[in-house]
Amino acid sequence: MRHGPAEDSSPSGSDAERDLTLAGRERVRAAAKALLAASEGPLQIVSSPLVRALQTAEIVAATVDPDAKNILVSTRRELAPAGNALSLLSELRVLKRRRVMVVGHEPDVSTLAAALLGKPLPRGFMKGMVLGLSVADEPIDEGNGWGTRFRFVLDPKALTFQRDAP
Repeated sequence: MRHGPAEDSSPSGSDAERDLTLAGRERVRAAAKALLAASEGPLQIVSSPLVRALQTAEIVAATVDPDAKNILVSTRRELAPAGNALSLLSELRVLKRRRVMVVGHEPDVSTLAAALLGKPLPRGFMKGMVLGLSVADEPIDEGNGWGTRFRFVLDPKALTFQRDAP
């Protein structure tokens, strides 16, 4: 998932401290509700440590699991801009984590998706967009080695799912 729409600048001037806008929070909440309604809610969320991504992760977790008892939210530097998200995903695959949502930034989420699918996406990630993928438990020899299967794209503006491969 790409983080929701954020303010243009933070009071401190730091890009890492930009908050989601009110409209951004609403977009993320609506996307999380759509995931929940489609039985696609995550069981674990790993986020970039930047404020806007962490806020996105927390809103998704609170929407999908209002009692905050079942969803673990954590941050990893690998999901910060220019991080090495593939190494994080390799770690998650070895640990056999299921239904993990990663929350990051453009162009990194598009680059990650392209690496997992073995081809670039036809368009970049909109803010608040969710791409559902299934990754094989073990590396495979054919294709890109990840054994990734496209499952869905959630358009955060229309709140519609596309279930055929892009």
